[in-house]
Amino acid sequence: MAVLTPVDLWVYESPHAVELRTALAEHWDTTALVISEGAMPQVHRSLVVALAFLQAKQERRPPMKTFQVPRGADGEAVERDFDALLKRGGGSTQHGYVLRELPSPAESLDFDRHHPDVTSGRADLAGFGSLTTLSELYEAVPRVHMASDSKWITKDEVPGAVRLLGGRDILREGSIALASDDSLWVTSPPRYLLQPGDLILREIRGRHDLGGLIFAEVTEQDLPAAPAHTTIALRPRPTSTPQQIRLVAQFLRTPLADRLVGRSGLHLLTKRLMALPVPQPDDALTTALDDLDAARTRLETWTREADALLESAFTHKTAAQARERIIDRGRGLRQRVEAATLLDDLGHTVRTRFPLPVAYRWREAEARMSAGEHQATYSAILETAEILLCYSALLTLALAWEAGISLGSTIAIREKLVGGRSGPGLGDWANVLLEAAGSRKLRALPHQHPIHAIRTLLAGQDVAAARERLTKRRNDDSHLRRLDPIDLPPAITEAFADLTLLVDRARFLADLPLWHVTETRWDNLTQTVQVSYRELTGDHPVVPTKSAVLPRNDLEPGSLYLRDSMHELHLLRPFLTGQVCRVCRAWSTFHADIVPGDVVQLKSLEHGHVLHETAAAGHALSIVGLL
Repeated sequence: MAVLTPVDLWVYESPHAVELRTALAEHWDTTALVISEGAMPQVHRSLVVALAFLQAKQERRPPMKTFQVPRGADGEAVERDFDALLKRGGGSTQHGYVLRELPSPAESLDFDRHHPDVTSGRADLAGFGSLTTLSELYEAVPRVHMASDSKWITKDEVPGAVRLLGGRDILREGSIALASDDSLWVTSPPRYLLQPGDLILREIRGRHDLGGLIFAEVTEQDLPAAPAHTTIALRPRPTSTPQQIRLVAQFLRTPLADRLVGRSGLHLLTKRLMALPVPQPDDALTTALDDLDAARTRLETWTREADALLESAFTHKTAAQARERIIDRGRGLRQRVEAATLLDDLGHTVRTRFPLPVAYRWREAEARMSAGEHQATYSAILETAEILLCYSALLTLALAWEAGISLGSTIAIREKLVGGRSGPGLGDWANVLLEAAGSRKLRALPHQHPIHAIRTLLAGQDVAAARERLTKRRNDDSHLRRLDPIDLPPAITEAFADLTLLVDRARFLADLPLWHVTETRWDNLTQTVQVSYRELTGDHPVVPTKSAVLPRNDLEPGSLYLRDSMHELHLLRPFLTGQVCRVCRAWSTFHADIVPGDVVQLKSLEHGHVLHETAAAGHALSIVGLL
């Protein structure tokens, strides 16, 4: 049996629609549902109808084919796509899909709601941190119905009346239109009045509204006002945080939010909107959102300062005074902008924001390149690539050990350490990073864990190819298969391009500062520790000592720590240590290179100088599985 009905019967969750779908399900299986808008223009060009194909109920319910006829599309192409869908046992076509497991009669059969792309997108939302429903963050504001509440409505702005906002007053760009001669006014009870921070959405959606939901945030300038029944007004609950509100507002503007609510009908239903799953930021994302908001506020402050300075050009008694003020006050603004612009320069970011071992090596490569020292430049580029992977791999080993996860790639490193001839090289560090990228155990760590950023370093075919080329060049150079001086300039260009690609992928290191804890003072009354530390950021080891108060008492003076985006500290000893180099007298970072007998030979990441330590260092390496 084929039944042609308004689409409301299948997509709405009203008691009557649910009751009828339930009655049908007792005797019939729905094998196909075809949804079309404008198929009956003699009734109304916007009428949406559904053609349902039913067959007598079977013991085993067959899958249902859901199809949406695109308006204005080529009829033959649509028919071919529908024929292809009918032959499928699963998956989707351009305009339809197969629904293997039918939802309960109480749930809507909206086309977008169960589409495989939307289902996948809904599951992916949890990657932001967690999911909740919009009703947990917002409550609905009562609306003025323009028919049943008509006694309150007037076309004139009489005393005590407030503006009545309808769907047309909500502009696509996310603002509320100014009042006009066509605006309506209402003398409604206080519970209908909007407040700053409320969201007001269009309740009726046109077929051309293909983006996200159309809504605006109510501001002081829009008040006093009340929502009409052609809108949906939402008010943040007192427990909702600014970060939650900001992320939800951004999500509502996405096509995924619109499709999750359902687009088969013209009306946006409050019940379905309040049940919309929305992402919630975890601690790391919350911190990032706060930082972005602070950055935006700072930039807006600079803009206002520049505008005020420009507007004051002709407010002084003399032109000389105006000139002097603009030059003097403008200097600070110009320098701020110049400093911010430098952050777009990868080289500047590496030299000033990356951890010391990588930043130092990058600066040497740039300095050699600027001096035209071809052989030294080529070697410096390859050494920088090795130190970048070495440092990242050492972080990975330390974080994995801290999490109680063993990596098979440590076996090769252990064998080279005890071999006593040559220590771990670029290939060994790369193997650690590659194993970490595919480790299921590491993938299961919390989203905010710093290991996840490091695991992405070598992801992608372009980065993999660049790493392989640099590895080959490094092996050739270290085994004295040197290039002819004529071939060095193009080789430098190619190698530096590969290095730049790797370093650009490692920008996350700028958000993972390296701390050298120099002193700790525990306060037993407050259960906190006063920590003195040096943040080894940038290309020079001479940095000021800072202090912080932390709620932990297990920090080691003299050890290195990685600070993550949640301001947690992760011990790096014995994978990475720091001390004054006995060769060059500069403070440097070191990793275990070889262990000939009872002596541990350490190698500097910055200079390659070696030191020899006693058995105590070897004992620490044994604890973490490197010996």
